[in-house]
Amino acid sequence: MNNYLFDAKYKQQNQLGKGGCGSVYGGYRRADNLPVAVKYIPKENVVWTEKNENGQQLSVEVAVMLKLQKEKTSSVGKSAPVSLLDWYDLNEEQILVLERPVPAVDLSQFIENNKGPLQENQAKTIVKQLVDAVNHLEDTNIFHRDIKPQNILIETGSEIPHLRLIDFGLSCFTDKEYEDGWFYGTEKHAPPEYISKSIYEAGPATVWQVGVVLYEMLHESLFDSTKFLKNELKIRTDLSPDCKRLLKSCFMRTPWRRPTLKQLQIFKGVDSTQPAPS
Repeated sequence: MNNYLFDAKYKQQNQLGKGGCGSVYGGYRRADNLPVAVKYIPKENVVWTEKNENGQQLSVEVAVMLKLQKEKTSSVGKSAPVSLLDWYDLNEEQILVLERPVPAVDLSQFIENNKGPLQENQAKTIVKQLVDAVNHLEDTNIFHRDIKPQNILIETGSEIPHLRLIDFGLSCFTDKEYEDGWFYGTEKHAPPEYISKSIYEAGPATVWQVGVVLYEMLHESLFDSTKFLKNELKIRTDLSPDCKRLLKSCFMRTPWRRPTLKQLQIFKGVDSTQPAPS
């Protein structure tokens, strides 16, 4: 296939970002001017699923996003994960066309625009939406593996910020208890069990990453797991007791001592109407 089918349906515009796995451009769908993000992934960077009974093979990212749509976890403009609109397999690259919320910025830019840490109430609003989103992923046996501010979009068109999850390029299906071997997320955010034993469990690792996001919303410095474990990074002492307890719980060194993702939904500080789990 050449670019003709893509060009007939979409108009590509400015580059939005570039990373080790590919590049992303803004654009719109010609039929209705719907804003889209166009993601180019070199074939050597694509991780493929095993062939199904029909001999079809999809990239893991496409397979994950299709499952989210099938499970009603992803729908245009309404869900936390952005929706996959189209994909094209070319000779040397794969093109994904994704929903692009407008107006929106990624959470790291949102924090930078704030010119300092967010207020606790604002950070709690965002982390509550994040906790709900990762719980929906867990319910469909999907593990994002790289939850961080750069992979979270904040829609800014309303008074209350609305969270969207992006970049499922490192995601995977998981119905087993443990993931081991190479860590596929952001290395500076790796949980301590991976740092010490090269093994990690999907749920507790995600809870650690939720803690990373909350930490970066409330502190001047960027989070680094190794520095935190060496006590070179500290939790602010002027935060509310609920917020400090939430951060400390997410950052428990032993994975089974962290709250589960389901417990996080009712954790005092995430949902103030509920008591903290014992």
